[in-house]
Amino acid sequence: MKKILFVCVENSCRSQMAEAFARMHGAGMLEAYSSGSRPSGRVNERAVQFMRERGYDLNRHGSKALSEIPTVEYDYAITMGCGDECPLVRARQREDWGIPDPKHMSDDDFRATRDLIEKKVQALIAQLRA
Repeated sequence: MKKILFVCVENSCRSQMAEAFARMHGAGMLEAYSSGSRPSGRVNERAVQFMRERGYDLNRHGSKALSEIPTVEYDYAITMGCGDECPLVRARQREDWGIPDPKHMSDDDFRATRDLIEKKVQALIAQLRA
């Protein structure tokens, strides 16, 4: 099982959605985690709403700090575009996806960001399968 960590600043939108999509599309082949460098302490309500449209309940998630995730070597540490380098996280590979924070976007743009995250997660899973 590959271990994947998604990181953004607040761990309330982007990294939460990425973790959810990784769990949905990578079940049985990877363990997905998310965290934030300055976690907000809650998952964004709009992220919960728009992930519900995809059949996933983000209410089961909580916003957490890097210090609250397992201290293992991750196969991938993926930042969402916030410039966080995950200095406390050991990872074999690191990527930054450069995804803008959707929390102040219109509903349509928030959904487009959600869909972009899903496509990137699916591409990562396809790469892991190859």
